[in-house]
Formats: sequence, C-alpha cells, structure tokens
Amino acid sequence: MDESKFVVGLVSRLTDQKGLDLVNAILPDLMDGKTQIVVLGTGDQVYEDAFRALEAKFSDSVSANILYDEGLAHSIYAGCDAFLVPSLFEPCGLTQLIAMRYGTVPIVRETGGLKDTVANYNAEDNSGNGFTFVEYESALLLGAINSAKALYFDGRERWDEMVVRDMQKDVSWNASADQYLALYRELK
Repeated sequence: MDESKFVVGLVSRLTDQKGLDLVNAILPDLMDGKTQIVVLGTGDQVYEDAFRALEAKFSDSVSANILYDEGLAHSIYAGCDAFLVPSLFEPCGLTQLIAMRYGTVPIVRETGGLKDTVANYNAEDNSGNGFTFVEYESALLLGAINSAKALYFDGRERWDEMVVRDMQKDVSWNASADQYLALYRELK
C-alpha cells in the first residue's frame, strides 16, 4: 500500500445484500491514481470473479483477497483510511464498529444498524463519524467516497479529529444499558 493514497477497505460476505453491485459499478471510477482498494471475502461467484478481474486490470490499485482470514481482516480494518459498508439492508452491522475502533472511517448506506451507528460528516460544525448515503444508488456511494477523499486530502486535521471520535465512540453494552435506563425513567 502507498501511504500517499486513500486506502479503502471492504471485508464482507460477497453477496447482493452487502451492496457489492454498487461497489462493482463504481470501482473503475475510483481508479484515479490516488485511491487503493483492498477486498477480503468469499461468496457469490459473480462478485469473486468481478473483484479478481478488477485486481488483474488495476493491480497497482486493487487487492482482491477471495478467502476468509481473520488476521488479514483485522489488518485491513486497521490499515485502511476508510471502510465500505454499502449494504442493501443491515439489521445490525458490526464491521463498521470494528473499523471505527481501529480508527478507520466508515462509509455506509443509511440502513438498519449502520444508520444507528454512523452519523454523516457535517463540515459546518465538524461533527459526524463517517460518510453516509441514503438511497441505494451507485452514484450516491461514489459521492460519499469522493466526499471522504476530499476531506482526507484537503482537510486532514478534521479527518484526524473524526478518526479520534470514532476510536473513542462507546458502543459497549454499558452505554446501551444507560440509554435504556434513561428511556425507562422518562416513561415514569
């Protein structure tokens, strides 16, 4: 990996549910000389083949690891700048939480647990802990990635502040229990 480039990771089952059709549609657009993509996972043959083909075409920018390797997954979480979770639906979503703990900024579609745990970056007040998009459209995913890249390259101090926010985010059961307790007290 080239440290002067924006590195995007994807660790996932390679299935339709995970939004991989959106990823495949935009990957060629991301090959701008400033972006690298690393993928880890297994699943539907169509996605395995598509990622292998992209790696063959853009070998200096795409790394397709069509396998399951827990150690490599954690290296990807820790070594990337941003982490993709563009799911069609996602009841919970753990990968974005793992990525944030490592200081990797999530780029997610606002659905299910992803919407609950990732707030879109707001430049006005320098808030949020990732980049999001609402509708299930490849152009919106590309827009979210390009917004992340713009902040990474042109607003690095604010990017680094977001990384710290992500690493400090409390997603423990204690935090959830406190929220439930506060809700129950409100209902009294």
